[in-house]
Amino acid sequence: MKTLPMALLIVAAATAVSADDPAPLRVGDLAPAFALPYATRDSVARDTLKLAALVGKRNVVLAFYPADWSGGCTREVCTMRDNFGALGALNTEVVGISGDYVYSHFEWAKFHNLPFRLASDHKHEVAKRYGSYNEANGYDRRTVYVVDVGGRIAYMDLSYSARDTVSFGKLREALKGLQ
Repeated sequence: MKTLPMALLIVAAATAVSADDPAPLRVGDLAPAFALPYATRDSVARDTLKLAALVGKRNVVLAFYPADWSGGCTREVCTMRDNFGALGALNTEVVGISGDYVYSHFEWAKFHNLPFRLASDHKHEVAKRYGSYNEANGYDRRTVYVVDVGGRIAYMDLSYSARDTVSFGKLREALKGLQ
């Protein structure tokens, strides 16, 4: 595994953790496994998306977001869509994750022509394991994780912003560092 510069390994924001929550994830930790239903712009999948099936082949961007059809989330996924080829050239696969149902994901992905999978974490179990669930409002936080080909967390941004391209630029630099 290639080592990233320290500046890229810094967690962008701290997340409050209660005594019942698992320890917060850190760069270098094994990424928590999951299997979730998903949709693409072409269909609602009959099987589940398993992180284990992706690991070992490519780096994986896990982009947690609050909700389909919202302005900020649309900006976030459209930025990923518009840079999908460049991310692919960096040996990277993108997976969007929110609490929305797969049927909403399917319509949203089709409407915006999203070339990546959108996983449905309706019970927010995966978001909770990744520290991406906001208990106060019941939605996922906008967070981004990079899981490297070895299955370890290589980059985290717990305050990913869709307002401009600064957060995306940091993500792209982290992925370049994994080459």
